[in-house]
Amino acid sequence: MIKDYQDILFPYAYNILGSAEDARDAIQDVLTKYYAEPREGVINEKAYLVKSVINQAINKKQRRKLVPQPEEWLPEPVATESADANVYLKDILSYSLLVLLEKLNAKERAVFILKESFDYDHKEIADILSITEEHARKLLSRAKTKLFKPGGETPRNPIHDPHTNALLQNYIDAIRDRNMPKLEALLAEDIALYADGGGKVKVVRTVCTGVADVAGLLAYVYHTYLRKSTVHITEINHQPAFLFVVGGRLATCMVLDLDPATGRILRINNVVDPAKLKNITLDATT
Repeated sequence: MIKDYQDILFPYAYNILGSAEDARDAIQDVLTKYYAEPREGVINEKAYLVKSVINQAINKKQRRKLVPQPEEWLPEPVATESADANVYLKDILSYSLLVLLEKLNAKERAVFILKESFDYDHKEIADILSITEEHARKLLSRAKTKLFKPGGETPRNPIHDPHTNALLQNYIDAIRDRNMPKLEALLAEDIALYADGGGKVKVVRTVCTGVADVAGLLAYVYHTYLRKSTVHITEINHQPAFLFVVGGRLATCMVLDLDPATGRILRINNVVDPAKLKNITLDATT
């Protein structure tokens, strides 16, 4: 039962925190307390635990904001290739959306996730967060204003289709061959690359924008640090991604945000922080 609840509760905690490690800690704290104390008055065990974990995650997120973060902070990637076998992985948010959600405070984020991802109504959200329904509606409206331009939509990223597969292969081939015209043709005009070393791994640049600069940086990093790596094409947070394995160690997780209209790459997220890569198992992604 504890393992079942850990799986059920994980998407709630992770989507709020953007960290699998912190999510598991929040869940463990709640379950340990729940099973150690009398449980009289708990009518719906699952609902009670969901509420407890959400509030625990909000508190952890708020506390983390008080701690100095690396220059560029990216969410911890979660492998979702096995989402068909693990139903709870389907509730993990896309990487692009997790990045966007960093614009919100913890309560705005929780309201947005509960309404848009888990389809809770405003009364249920108000009960979980101990606020009024009116306040819940205001938080959702504020969150959407911060996240999206008028008429904007949540980014969508095709994964398992021939066009995307060809793009991914062309992308990695262009980097390997230093074929800059080919590589630049795959990047959107407003391409941006972000790198998160977690303060533990030094990155060449934390932020890079512009087709020529991003293409040049990709080629430089690969041929300087990753030339001998084994490259796995996989799915991270429901988006296409590359895993670069050097000497049997996962060195880099590169998550791509694709423009569904043009098929070009809008954003590249490079996670090289070892703490954020340790939970990705290659057996689950190859």
